[in-house]
Amino acid sequence: MTAPSQVGYDDLVRVWREADEVPEIEHAWLFDHLMPIWGDPEGPAFEGWTLLSALAAQTRRMRLGVMVTSNRFRPPAVLAKIATTVDIVSGGRLDFGIGVGSRPHPPEAWREYPAHGLPFQEPAQAVASLAEACTLIKRLWTEEKPFDFHGAHHRLTGAFGSPKPVQRPHPPILVGGRSSATLRVVAEHADLWNVPGGDLADVLRRSALLDRYCADIGRDPASIVRSIHLPVDTGRPDAVRQAVGEALEAGFSHVVLGLPAPFPEGIARWVAEEVIRPSVG
Repeated sequence: MTAPSQVGYDDLVRVWREADEVPEIEHAWLFDHLMPIWGDPEGPAFEGWTLLSALAAQTRRMRLGVMVTSNRFRPPAVLAKIATTVDIVSGGRLDFGIGVGSRPHPPEAWREYPAHGLPFQEPAQAVASLAEACTLIKRLWTEEKPFDFHGAHHRLTGAFGSPKPVQRPHPPILVGGRSSATLRVVAEHADLWNVPGGDLADVLRRSALLDRYCADIGRDPASIVRSIHLPVDTGRPDAVRQAVGEALEAGFSHVVLGLPAPFPEGIARWVAEEVIRPSVG
């Protein structure tokens, strides 16, 4: 994962092209913030989906996505169209990451809403809006006729998606988050679930809760790939390898390694040599 903030476009292209040549790196990610959430508060931050489309055109092999899209930023029908475009540009390599969006912590993540004229929904409303958005986006990707949708949070008339994504029935859906309410959305809609690492005991409790919510609706918990985000510290490769090993042992088979910015030369190959190969044998 290369956070597109406090870095330049050429640096991002360099790292993604390098990673695309490293077989051990299976997927690459951006984040979805409109302003920096660390470092210089007036520094650069690229819009995630526009950048993802550009990087999709610069790569050929890796799967790719935004970890995760803020459902608060874009109407779901518009987001479905954007994601379809990226899936086509990439030749069917999109993993569609989505979540509730930033909470008001850290404060740097909250300021982007008023700065862009975006409403900040309360958590319960935001989670309900996310559930409706997932339903709508899947329908736009798969249904062949226009439809109306009159939900509590989204209302569409004559909605229709064309063209359709390359991947059928649709790109895999990754829902990110750790709250109990979000995990219910994961159980219903997600192919992958992502959670930030750090406190593995809490992550395991959340994973067990997701198992329970799947059982409540008659879904096999094993049908949801468990994904975890772990930061990379190039000065402590042993600690990174240990965190990856613990995550794999805990059943998290989809590991997202957050690269430090600015990105050192050769960072993708360093990750493969120092972290991935020793961790997976």
